[in-house]
Amino acid sequence: MKTPLVAALAVGLAAPFSFGADKVKKPTLDMRVTPRMAFSPVNILVIAELKGGNDIEEYYCPEIEWDWDDGGKSVQESDCDPFQDGTTAIERRFSEEHHYGRAGVYNVKATFRKAGKSFLAGTIRVSVRAGAGVPGNIREQEQ
Repeated sequence: MKTPLVAALAVGLAAPFSFGADKVKKPTLDMRVTPRMAFSPVNILVIAELKGGNDIEEYYCPEIEWDWDDGGKSVQESDCDPFQDGTTAIERRFSEEHHYGRAGVYNVKATFRKAGKSFLAGTIRVSVRAGAGVPGNIREQEQ
């Protein structure tokens, strides 16, 4: 009768032991835009920053799709060295510039993908008002 108990203890001790210390933590996305409100035409800069999360291959060297909400999209890809577990740190800050020629309120969306699968997405709002000499400007309407 002692044999099954000893075998069970040996298997239990040989199995990985963890209280969640090895649990993968997903990063969160913080987005900022400059300027947040402007007059057209305007170039804006969007910064997407990964906060927290583990430095693991699933988040390393992502493809980022930017949807500018004006009919335009762009894809940002990085040329990265191979990932080395335990030594490679994931890139955390990404930026992209876009030109808005017309007034409007735009919801800029950044989608992070790895191996064709989305793992994180976020949206930020940009307000663009009609600038001088642009159709829709209040002064032109009054004349």
